[in-house]
Amino acid sequence: MNPYQYCEPPVGLELFSRQRKMKLTVRALSGMSGNQGTKGKMAHILGVVFGILLGFILTAAIRHLMLKPHMCLTTRNLPFYADGNEPFRIIGLDKSKNIHNSDKNLVFVGIMTANKYLDNRAKAVYETWGRHIAGKIAFFSSETSTTEEDIPLIRLHGVDDSYPPQKKSFMMLKYMADHFSNHFEFFMRADDDVYVRPEKLESFLRSINSSQPQFIGQAGKGNQEEFGRLALKDDENFCMGGPGVIFSRGTLLKVSPHIRECLKNLRSTHEDVEVGRCVRTFAKVPCTWSYEMQSILYHNGSGLEAFTGTLKQREVHRAITLHPIKNHIYLYRVHNYLQGLRVRSHETDVIRIAREISKTCAELEIKMPQLDDIKNGVLLNHLGEDATLQKWNPAIENEVLSWDFLSKAAFMLTDSNPRHKPTSGLKEGLEDVIRDVMEIINRVSKERGRVIDFKEVLYGYVRTHPSMAIEYILDMLLLYKKYRGKKMTVPVRRHAYMQVPFGPLYVREVSSSKLLEDARPTSGLQQVVDVVVKQGLNDISNLHYQLLKSPPPLTNKQPKRITFVLPLAGRFSTFQRFMGDFKNVCLEREENVGLVVVLFRTSVGEEDSTENVEALVSSLQLDYPNTRLTVIQANTSFARAMALELGASQCESNDLMLFIDVDMTFTSGTLDRVRLHTIQGVQAYYPIVFSEFDPSVDERKDAKEYDHMVINEEFGYWRNFGFGIVSMYQSDLQKVGGMDTSILGWGKEDVDLYEKVLKSSINIFRAADPDLVHVFHRVACDPALEAAQLKMCEDTRYSTYAATSTLAKTIYDNPQILEDKKHE
Repeated sequence: MNPYQYCEPPVGLELFSRQRKMKLTVRALSGMSGNQGTKGKMAHILGVVFGILLGFILTAAIRHLMLKPHMCLTTRNLPFYADGNEPFRIIGLDKSKNIHNSDKNLVFVGIMTANKYLDNRAKAVYETWGRHIAGKIAFFSSETSTTEEDIPLIRLHGVDDSYPPQKKSFMMLKYMADHFSNHFEFFMRADDDVYVRPEKLESFLRSINSSQPQFIGQAGKGNQEEFGRLALKDDENFCMGGPGVIFSRGTLLKVSPHIRECLKNLRSTHEDVEVGRCVRTFAKVPCTWSYEMQSILYHNGSGLEAFTGTLKQREVHRAITLHPIKNHIYLYRVHNYLQGLRVRSHETDVIRIAREISKTCAELEIKMPQLDDIKNGVLLNHLGEDATLQKWNPAIENEVLSWDFLSKAAFMLTDSNPRHKPTSGLKEGLEDVIRDVMEIINRVSKERGRVIDFKEVLYGYVRTHPSMAIEYILDMLLLYKKYRGKKMTVPVRRHAYMQVPFGPLYVREVSSSKLLEDARPTSGLQQVVDVVVKQGLNDISNLHYQLLKSPPPLTNKQPKRITFVLPLAGRFSTFQRFMGDFKNVCLEREENVGLVVVLFRTSVGEEDSTENVEALVSSLQLDYPNTRLTVIQANTSFARAMALELGASQCESNDLMLFIDVDMTFTSGTLDRVRLHTIQGVQAYYPIVFSEFDPSVDERKDAKEYDHMVINEEFGYWRNFGFGIVSMYQSDLQKVGGMDTSILGWGKEDVDLYEKVLKSSINIFRAADPDLVHVFHRVACDPALEAAQLKMCEDTRYSTYAATSTLAKTIYDNPQILEDKKHE
């Protein structure tokens, strides 16, 4: 808990004490005048001494009585003004540092918050952007605020958390002026629901003359309902408080002596309006009249929905501040996204520097250095080459890269379906490139008095070299707007040639300890590192000797247990194959797994395989008693949602579950990925499985049944929109609401669960698993299914026939198929 707060001495205390002492002293000395005898003089001297002593006693008593109700809560229970260094200790500032001897004293940011937001919004601000500004930050709250968080908190004396926070706002400005005016060039007033980009704020402020009166913000005169009711004159405005308000040091010093007067003359309930009126009255400076401020200090009018959707927006990329972010969880999300943009910016710098090095080496006729050692961790290779469409020169015909054509549709030669809608990945990549291009085009727009807006891509070409770059040629329709001199708006076309180079390949080692039962185990590699840190060893031989003398203890932790949940109705032969895989991959390798089979009765006319299933499972249970194998009877018609809910009910809250189908084959690599990508309370794993086509259609004569599947577009396809296979913890299934057991039969239950997870706080990790293969079987769709489920079933059945190229070849070789179709 931060024990410090800002307090002021009771008004009139020093004046009253001095007047009292003066009266007592004068009264005592007045007896020494005139002609008096020796005894009289002695009496007067005693009176003087007595009067002085009495004055000290009364002064101390009065001070005690007047201070007692206003004592400040510090660790020593001393009034704040007894220690003038306290404000500097709170914000972690060296008192000797000021604007003249430190480049880190550019700006002081005061965050206006309330007690109920200290442990969430304030904490999020301090843990994201608050630590990285070119200056210091502090959170200003009410006098009685308390928090266990380690944040620079200043409690304002005599201020509560009532709304509107006018007194809090003004007293925060006074506090900043009284204590930090000699230590910073700029002062920023911000709310606790704003995100500030520190590097952009610093660049912006260093371009401004801080010695001039500055009052910077998004100017306003009130909304339509408030217009004319805020007591603003025609030439007056105010800076909207939400996105942030910036004062130069001179402006703050001119306003601070009049804070109390401004508080006594409030004309509205809006604290930012009153601050603006106060600044205009006493600093003689209005808020910046600039249209550009709407994008620099950006306010999103969506309220609670602001910045909860996609962040790939021009406004987000251009802004210095983003407001409002009401839910502090989304503030971390925004921070993560913007940090990613910074990484991209640094990667661009690496490419630029690499090209400069390459040019210098060429001029000096020396070899381009290859910084591929571990210390530097950078491969320059192709990064040093200039952007050109001839970067790659194919040696043979097969190495020629084809261009894909884009317009309203995408025409891709390498795709089995050449003409189709642009994929989501293609559209997202194109949007990123266009946004970057428009930023480059408009980089000097302000100086030239114009702006160019993007309208649409008329057509374009794109191609990808897997190890070098993605290349674009685009014909774009733009809108040219000139606002300086003779104003005009003209549509223009512009060709853009762009190249997005791939950076060096980074390999991230994943410790096997992440797959173990213990949530935070120590791997052997980590133990070696711990020894190095502890011993301070630099010499490898010395390290080897130390490890031989006291080797790190071996861990006996086992991998996290995975419980397979398998719905089953009939299909005993397929179940035999599945159990064969389960035995080979899990049981014989002593994997830490479990199995729950939820068995439904078979349909009329099908052979009842209940006894066979139970016998097979019981036999394996006898052979492998350490593995829990369970069969649950469900005496109803097949319902996959009910099966998964029943299977999950057999698991404990902390159990890792894998919902799987009987048609799947898998390997130990699948188990590792399930353990790695499923994080309790954080993430569920939805693997993208490879689904086999009908072998009879593509005449796969050389493929043995159930043998290792070749990942090839002729043999199968990736189920990008399949959500039936998922791994998650039992507690997370309950957290998102569980399965919808009202869904009967096949289909729809997986989409329902996926949407529940998507709307929850649980993240979804999607990735292709080459070891998780769906073996082909003919899909039988029950006509009694609900219309939506029946359509899903039929679509799945159609997609399993064969590859598009195989079907096209079949029709080409058998043209009578089309004729027969016409006659139907």
